Order: sequence, then structure tokens, then C-alpha cells
Amino acid sequence: MRLPKLLTTIRTYDLGQFTADLLAGLTVAMVALPLSLAIAIASGADPSTGLVTAVVAGFLISAFGGSRVQIGGPTGAFIVVVFGIIADHGYDGLVLATLMAGFILLVAGYFRAGRLIAHIPEAVVNGFTIGIAIIIATSQVKDFFGLSLAHLPADFIETVPMLAGAADTLNLSAFGVAAVALVCILLLRWLAPRFPGLIVGLAVASGLVVVLHLPVDTIQSRFGALPSGLPMPALPDISWSRLVALLPSAIIIAFLAGVESLLSAMVADRMIDGKHRPNAELTAQGIANIGSALFGGLPATGAIARTATNVRAGGKTPVAGLVHALALLVIMLFAAPAAGYLAMPALAALLMVTAWNMSEPHRWPEYWRAPVGDRALLFITLVLTVFVDLTVAIGVGVALGLALRLGRRKPDESDWTPPER
Repeated sequence: MRLPKLLTTIRTYDLGQFTADLLAGLTVAMVALPLSLAIAIASGADPSTGLVTAVVAGFLISAFGGSRVQIGGPTGAFIVVVFGIIADHGYDGLVLATLMAGFILLVAGYFRAGRLIAHIPEAVVNGFTIGIAIIIATSQVKDFFGLSLAHLPADFIETVPMLAGAADTLNLSAFGVAAVALVCILLLRWLAPRFPGLIVGLAVASGLVVVLHLPVDTIQSRFGALPSGLPMPALPDISWSRLVALLPSAIIIAFLAGVESLLSAMVADRMIDGKHRPNAELTAQGIANIGSALFGGLPATGAIARTATNVRAGGKTPVAGLVHALALLVIMLFAAPAAGYLAMPALAALLMVTAWNMSEPHRWPEYWRAPVGDRALLFITLVLTVFVDLTVAIGVGVALGLALRLGRRKPDESDWTPPER
């Protein structure tokens, strides 16, 4: 079934639900604002592209999705892929790959592939998620400590020695700002889990930079002023050679968008005791990624942390997601200059927390108690993600997972008997 949940829920919609959705949507927007900026920067893109993605893709995922409470936008899972595509093919290449991924997801939704994605081995998903978290955390060391490096390579093996070699360029002011942001975020998350501690932590740390005139980079000092509106939609440069070259990247984007959105929807189902429509969700991801690409945005998918925030804040229907996207648009229109003062070390601290949460450390004992085959599958996928390539990691992981699953099946008894000769 591909009918959007919005059309189902709107039939019995009332003022009470709207009030709950409005408050939840505004709360999620406060969480999504710094995350969208930080994810774009970590991906090697302009920070404004993160906001564009959250507005356009976030609106379309809620409008056409198969979950009552799913919140969509840019997520940490794409950082490694996006960084690599931009490094190899430029930002226009990323836009084309995202556009292609959108059409792949539309086809997947049309052929009802939502149930198939759910059968991907959990060990593979956990392995590449932890691997991505390690890469994200490593990529933020430079800004967290204020190290003097012109740029970081996409390759993890090259990044680590470069960071170690720049250790003597530590900027104590940057490190102090990052530490303040980190402590505020963690403290407020512990004392007031429903409070938007991300915004408070970033505001306090960035405020110190402005008030004390600290020698610390901000979004504006590094990237210039944020735009006060959405760009005009446009198509990327399309040619047959570029389509062929970017097809593997488009498949990976589509795979990650499909898997993460359905994982997020399943988490949301457990929280609200509901049931999402997987094929409607895939279709929505396709529409959202096409829309994001046309506006020059990043790949998008369902965001587990923002979806959980929406549920905890009282979101009832997809209207909360629409409100979240519209609130971010209003911020772009009227408060973009203020967001430019956010300090880079504070955003690095935010992404460090995001990477830690992505790795789900509370589940590590569960992974260790899993069967040997699952542990090996997780470890292999993790190592390949970090040291080789996410495309290789997913391909090898899924192939090994399928072989492992087939090996565990009991062979069917056959009634065949050898013929007498």
C-alpha cells in the first residue's frame, strides 16, 4: 500500500491534534537546525545545503510518507558517501547522484520493495553504522581541537596521521568552546531530556566566542553569510557518461535512504504502537530526494533521532513534520544571519555526540553475545567501511549475510532416490 499517512490521518484531524503537532514540529525544528548545518559542513558541502534539504525533503517526506511521525532530512549516515562523491565528482555530481537515487527509490516503491529491505542482516546495518560513526567522529577532531589543517582527505587511513601530525597546533580557545558545548548538551540531555539542549549548548558556546572575541571559526567567518531563502530549482549537468560514472553512488544513496527510513519508521512504530507503510515510505524518499536535488540539496532520509524527538514532544500526525520544515524555512527567511554566528568547534561537539549515539554503545554487549557468524559479519562490515569503502562494505556484508543465512537453514529432506541401473 502506497497511500500517504497524511491522507489517512487528515480524515479525523482536529484542533487538539494540530496543537500537539504544532508544538512538536517547532521542537523538532530547533533540533534539526544545528544538525542540518553540521551534517552539511561535515559532508564537505556549504552549510546552507543542509537547511535546504531539511526544508524541501523534510516537507516532502512528511507529505508523502508512510509513517505518522517520521521526520526526514539530512542524516549522519550520508556524510561519508557525500564527502566522497563531492571529492570525486564535485557538488554537481552529488546533485545528479541524489536525483538518480530518487528515481531508484520511486521504482523500488512501485515494485513494493519495502519488505525486501527489511531482510538485510541486522549485523550488516550495525557494522556500517558504527563504521560511519567512527569516520564522522574522526572528521570532527580538526574543528573540535582547532587544529591548523587546510583540508582533510576522504580516506580514513590518510586522515589519522595528518591529525596526529597537527597536534602541536591545538587551539585552546576552540577546544574550550567545544568542551562547553559538549558539557551543556550532555548535561541538559541528562537533566531535561525533552528540552532542546542542542540549541542551548550551541548558543552558550557560540555566545562565548562573540562576547569574548575568541579566535575561533564560525559558520560565517568560514563560509560567508547564509542565504535568506531557497534557491531556484534547477537540473544538474546530465550526460550519459556522468550517469554511468555516478550509478554506483546513486545506488548506495538509495540503499542508505531506504534502509534508514524504514529503520526509523520501525522505531517510531514501537514508540507509538503503530504500523507504517513501507512502500509509501520508499516512494516518499524517492520524491524527497528528487525534490532536494532540484533545489541543490543533499541526500535525505528518515532521521531516527529527530523522529524520536517528534514522538517525545507529542507529535501525532505527519502535520508535525510539515510544521518542522516550514519553521526551518521561516528561520532561513528571517534569522539566517544569527545562525552564521554558530561556532565550528561547537558544531564539531554536536557531531561527536551524534556519532556516539549512532554507534548505540548501549547495544554493544548485545552484539558481543550474538552468534559468532553475526559478530564476524558486523566486524567485517565495520572494518571495510572504515578502511576501504562503504560501497564495498555493504556489497560484501550483504553477500556474506545471505550466505550465512542460507548456511543456517536446515536442508530440505528429499524423496529422490538414485535410479537402479
